[in-house]
Amino acid sequence: MTRPQSPPGRNGKGTPSAVQSVDRAVTVLEILARHGEAGVTEIAGELGVHKSTAFRLLGVLENRGLVAQTKDRGKYHLGAGVLRLAGAAAVRLDISQEGVPVCRELADELGETVNIAVLDDDAAVNIMQARGTASVTAQNWLGRRTPLHATAGGKVFLAHLEPAVREAHFGRPLRRFTERTVTTASALRGELETVVERGYATTLEELEPGLAAVAAPVRSHDGSVIAAISVSGPVYRLTAVRLPELGSRTATAAAGLSRRMGYGF
Repeated sequence: MTRPQSPPGRNGKGTPSAVQSVDRAVTVLEILARHGEAGVTEIAGELGVHKSTAFRLLGVLENRGLVAQTKDRGKYHLGAGVLRLAGAAAVRLDISQEGVPVCRELADELGETVNIAVLDDDAAVNIMQARGTASVTAQNWLGRRTPLHATAGGKVFLAHLEPAVREAHFGRPLRRFTERTVTTASALRGELETVVERGYATTLEELEPGLAAVAAPVRSHDGSVIAAISVSGPVYRLTAVRLPELGSRTATAAAGLSRRMGYGF
């Protein structure tokens, strides 16, 4: 079935607009998902565009790893990049489902705010939150991007990154948020070694004055760290003396969530 030709862009010269290009690129992925593989002529026919346009779209998608070419037959199929994107989405969905009872139990037990965060490029993003009885006035962290070097969850991710990726992060300036923020790569490296050894990370007024937190890694079936579960609250409740106890309990909860995600089987 042939799709009708899209209208020309606003420049009046027949050049597809950015939105039209995105629509066509997505349609290419749908075509390949439906057929398994297809050639440029077939894809151009379904899109209702010239072969040169289809070839340019395929070139962009191939550069991004979203499609790959079967060299001996000149056909295209979905690339590994699609699996990477699908896997990332699946992880978030699975964590969102499996993490609810774990977060709720931990928040009820400790009375503090419990979050689950996932790594998003150079930041941690909170995708789930449960509040304990002592945190009724706590701020909402859902959807918030937080810096890796100044948060407990972020330190968990940094500690378990591939060394080259971690060093690339250290190559950028580490922003200071409070007088306690760790802003030197050497000091942060030493702290990350401790995170790996003891199984949890801590922060004490490093992102915001008066805020403390602990976090532990959540692993997938292959052992990779896919999320961090954290407990946060005011420093008068999450004191330096109490942080090790909270860190140990959070690590236990994270291990339980890891088992739910298939780790250890």
